[in-house]
Amino acid sequence: LSYLSSLCRYFRWWFRKTRIEKKSAFIDLLCAVPLQQIYGCPLGGIGGGTITRGWRGEFCRWQLNPGIYHYETVIANQFTVCLRCKGQTVYQQVLSMERPSTLQGWNWGYCGHYAFYHALYPRAWMVYELPGQNVVLTCRQVSPVIPHDYKDSSLPVGVFVWEVENGRDEDVEVSIMFSLQNGMGAKEDRSGGHWNEPFTLQKDGELVTGVLLHHCTCVNPFTLAISAREKAGTGVTHLTAFNPAGSGREVWQDLLQDGRLDSPAGKSSLTEKGEVTAAAVCASCRVPARGHRTLELALAWDMPCVHFGSKEKLHLRRYTRFFGSGGDAAPALSHYALTHYEEWERKIEAWQNPILENSQLPSWYKSALFNELYFMTDGGTVWMEVPPDCCAEDLQGPAGAGLSHLFPFLREYGRFAYLEGQEYRMYNTYDVHFYASFALVMLWPKLQISLQYDIAVTVVNEDVQPRQYLICGQTAQVKLKNVVPHDIGDPGDEPWQRVNAYLMHNTADWKDLNLKFVLQVYRDYYLTRDTLYLRDMWPVCQAVMESELKFDTDNDGLIENGGFADQTYDAWVVHGASAYCGGLWLAAVCMMCKMAEVLGDAEIQQKYVDILRKGKEAFERLLWNGKYYNYDSSGSHASRSIMSDQCAGQWFLGACGLDRGEFEVFPKSHVISALKTIFEKNVLSFAGGTMGAVNGMRPDGVPDTSSVQSNEVWIGVVYALAATMIQEGLVEEGFRTAEGCYRTVWELMGMAFQTPEAYREKKVYRSLAYMRPLSIWSMQLALERQAGQASAPAQPTQVPIQP
Repeated sequence: LSYLSSLCRYFRWWFRKTRIEKKSAFIDLLCAVPLQQIYGCPLGGIGGGTITRGWRGEFCRWQLNPGIYHYETVIANQFTVCLRCKGQTVYQQVLSMERPSTLQGWNWGYCGHYAFYHALYPRAWMVYELPGQNVVLTCRQVSPVIPHDYKDSSLPVGVFVWEVENGRDEDVEVSIMFSLQNGMGAKEDRSGGHWNEPFTLQKDGELVTGVLLHHCTCVNPFTLAISAREKAGTGVTHLTAFNPAGSGREVWQDLLQDGRLDSPAGKSSLTEKGEVTAAAVCASCRVPARGHRTLELALAWDMPCVHFGSKEKLHLRRYTRFFGSGGDAAPALSHYALTHYEEWERKIEAWQNPILENSQLPSWYKSALFNELYFMTDGGTVWMEVPPDCCAEDLQGPAGAGLSHLFPFLREYGRFAYLEGQEYRMYNTYDVHFYASFALVMLWPKLQISLQYDIAVTVVNEDVQPRQYLICGQTAQVKLKNVVPHDIGDPGDEPWQRVNAYLMHNTADWKDLNLKFVLQVYRDYYLTRDTLYLRDMWPVCQAVMESELKFDTDNDGLIENGGFADQTYDAWVVHGASAYCGGLWLAAVCMMCKMAEVLGDAEIQQKYVDILRKGKEAFERLLWNGKYYNYDSSGSHASRSIMSDQCAGQWFLGACGLDRGEFEVFPKSHVISALKTIFEKNVLSFAGGTMGAVNGMRPDGVPDTSSVQSNEVWIGVVYALAATMIQEGLVEEGFRTAEGCYRTVWELMGMAFQTPEAYREKKVYRSLAYMRPLSIWSMQLALERQAGQASAPAQPTQVPIQP
């Protein structure tokens, strides 16, 4: 009855939200995004929006408005090649296998047998062997996603480098035409008032020519720009406007005539309501017999000032710091991209090549490690500037004055947020970010610290507004003081301003959120050596741990779960002491001891040393069964389940060098035994050992079906488990475990660039394009640490605490 009541509450809420208010649900259980096995490498840097190309070359997923996705393939967005020999056009073809009902004056239906796609994020390659022409085209797609770069990595641009190889014994003139519709293929494309205009920008001896497509919606207007680099031997022409809903015959004939476009001057007229418009840019060069030439084109988009769904506050994207917020940056962005992509590629190769050239690492792992990073940009990601008229009090709230470095830090590096998933519309979902955060702290550590400051602000403040929760039916405050929030808001509302968009349960009593904050604080300090950050976070860590202590109801040094959904496995109930939350608790207590030691806080150190001593004994007594740690201590049928995530606390301790000697929280022999049991039961005994680790397995080798989550595989959890195995010397087992997820998602189920949260043995999946799989970067940290390459020293230096 309780379950049915919860469903009824959700349905009533869903109907009001989606049908009456005409807004998107933060989690839509009734209208999941359908699986399309078409996606390739997304374009764009961090936080400026993304445009995804499919592996067949189509432009098919759009995320320009923050956190909002359009899944339309826009048929006019194409590359077309024209070959001319001795003054005659010998071949002209749209480089697409599509046969659409529009633009039928174009030559469609390129044979896919002659095309090949490769992706290694943030780059992709499409190779076209033009049939019968003895000419090969390779389009290299480049986006500025560069570790430790906080300028170029924010730019909303992508570059297409076309390498032309002429295998003929005669010269050939090659033209590449890039056509683009004004808009995203959504109904707003026909709202009227849009227009295009050509542009030319010469700077530092470099000339870039293209067309601007101004998309003039009342909320979040933007400009698209297609362009090409003019250099010796390269000509660039354009077509300012054409009708992408018509036959397109005039465009085709224009190109066919001489391999050029007419290049009319002046702006196009405004579109009428119901009308769409498009533009094209063409780059041409002569390629000598048996020779090679390069053509360079770019796509940029400029949506500098954005509103979230509430339309309350105007936000400036990070890239406006460098290119301005006037909405006129598209020419400069295009010019910058076309003249700097070579530098970006050098930096990308310097970062990736040591891993790619390591013969001891399997090829699938190299692919997974880099390609899973797509979510860093394509996760509804926003990277906003702090407004120039903002003061410290505006960001810190009434209780945040102790965060002394928050304001200068956010002023310098901005505010970062990404969605839990493309279907789970909550920013910086913290229980999940715990796993994904390894990618941030290893590659863009300033963004991780920025995110932590935003979480810390919400911890020390509270939101007294009451709200009814959909599953439990209770009414409670949205956010309590000294409790870590579940998330920082819904893109359909006002993130940062109103947190905890998650309405399923009241997360104030979740057991893992506070602990995951403490664990990340020390991990971040260990990897970055940022002592100012550690000093700021120390009082916050004390506050959340003090708040957490109330869950130790019997004063044995170990917290207890409450018998309801109170942690990241929010449909897998836990009673009493548990391997997952109990292990996270002990790891957090250990890190409190270590942080107190580093900061010279002897009183707090002794407090947590005493708790740790008691808690370790209780954990082993209540949960260790001789082979692994029980799911919980309740004695119920499911309490002896083998949880694949039971060593999550050890995972973080190992990543921070706190897993040996005086800091050994969990006996090493027990950790090894538990991991070997998980490998034997959850991995090898599940789906023939080919699909990773199931969340829960009964001791008799049958998956735990006590909840909808216990018999799922969570890809991000599996990568974290594999990292733990590697940390403990079980390298072969770790790779075997993680490989099952990669093969299932990227090969068996065809979910490239949309890795879900979960799947089951029978190819049932849940929540496409999810944050948690970024945890694969913890595998890389474990490998580097094992090889002695980790950047952090073994022991942090002591930093006296400030009074």
